[in-house]
Amino acid sequence: MKIKVGVIFGGESVEHEVSIITAVQAMEFLDKEKYEPIPIYISKDRTWYTGSMLKEMDIYRDMNLLTKYAKKVVLIKKNGKFCLQATHGIFKKVIDTIDIAFPIVHGKGVEDGTLAGMLEQIGIPFVGPKVLGASLGQDKVVQKQILEANHLPVVDYVWFYDYEYEENPREIEKKIGELKFPVIVKPASLGSSIGIEVVKKEEELKKAIEEAIKYDTKILVEKVVEDLLEVDCAVLGNYRTMETSLIGEMLTDHDFLTFEDKYIGGGGKKKMPSKKRDNSISTSGFEIPATMDSKMKEEIYDLSKRAFKALNLSGVTRFDFLIDQKSKKIYINEPNTIPGCLAFFFFTPMGKEYTSLLDEMITFSIKEYKQERTKTTSFQSNILSTYAGGAKGSKMKMAKMHAKK
Repeated sequence: MKIKVGVIFGGESVEHEVSIITAVQAMEFLDKEKYEPIPIYISKDRTWYTGSMLKEMDIYRDMNLLTKYAKKVVLIKKNGKFCLQATHGIFKKVIDTIDIAFPIVHGKGVEDGTLAGMLEQIGIPFVGPKVLGASLGQDKVVQKQILEANHLPVVDYVWFYDYEYEENPREIEKKIGELKFPVIVKPASLGSSIGIEVVKKEEELKKAIEEAIKYDTKILVEKVVEDLLEVDCAVLGNYRTMETSLIGEMLTDHDFLTFEDKYIGGGGKKKMPSKKRDNSISTSGFEIPATMDSKMKEEIYDLSKRAFKALNLSGVTRFDFLIDQKSKKIYINEPNTIPGCLAFFFFTPMGKEYTSLLDEMITFSIKEYKQERTKTTSFQSNILSTYAGGAKGSKMKMAKMHAKK
């Protein structure tokens, strides 16, 4: 019997469309001998849908067709099964069931632990990081604090909340000036290079901060590594077992890899698999493997695994690294806990095809779920049998205390 994999994607996120492309592509490459992909699409208004037509890219070009033919559902546990139950109708019919969830979501509101928390509450096994790992992976400020606490290298930075800048912009700008320009301004909880700007002089700072504030309440400002080589390395596994991918060098004409470089632009050196080329994300922007000496490669592999473990991650995470080519100093920039294309192109040159990567991710998650089920999560006690609390019990206790006085 095939394992029914509920692929969850979309959501109220600025990376909504990227999530759709990644998910449709992943469903195409799942091993159909072992798995049956069940698409679960979350619209921008947070409505959940399912239906076989959601496996095809064309349906997303006409949202009227999608809402007309796909079924609105909720995910619940019912009679020991994980069910996609209709939200309409007298009897709330079960449309389908799934055995494991596979979140392929990007950005705030879904990738940040929100969806993971819901799935954990339902009790369904799922692929990827749990609540803590997902949350740490999304918040660029907290993740840097965790990495620093584990003696892992990050660039100098300043962070603040939007209201702090609105109340005292000069004080914030003074702290940023101490980093020395150029700096890079980022919303703390977004991905795909959205809302990010490089500031080369003080006069440009205000505009960049105001742009970042459009997207987030917490803002991060980092010192730019000027003689920069930017590379990426993916990690597959969990806290017990980790495998690193090849290292890829970022290729861009911009100050950082932009949204267009990642998902739209062409002309890069790495290629997509042949299946359904029109459904694929452009993977220009990387040269894989990167050209560097063996000592630096080993350091990046080591830092990737240590960061993966420190941030409580699982599944596949792609780490961005910043290398000062003059000093040879390596900094961890940030993790992407559910990367676009699930970073398969970092593994395929090693002989691990996309189908195999997806299979390993699911297998890891099932094993991890079974391991967690061996842990004690509750125990028998007689606390409630002796508890005389509550509104009525409290009043009786107070009355007795006053009577004794």
